[in-house]
Amino acid sequence: MEKYECTVCRWLYDPETGDEETGVPRGTTFYDLPDDWVCPQCEASKDEFERV
Repeated sequence: MEKYECTVCRWLYDPETGDEETGVPRGTTFYDLPDDWVCPQCEASKDEFERV
């Protein structure tokens, strides 16, 4: 699965770990994240992320 990095704070979204802070389970791809999901570290929107 592809990882995505926040271009604002460099936080890394890894689908293998999900985002426990917001209740996103492991295995959730970046594209399957809700449209209103934001970076848990700086609250940047999904469009501020780039694939790494």
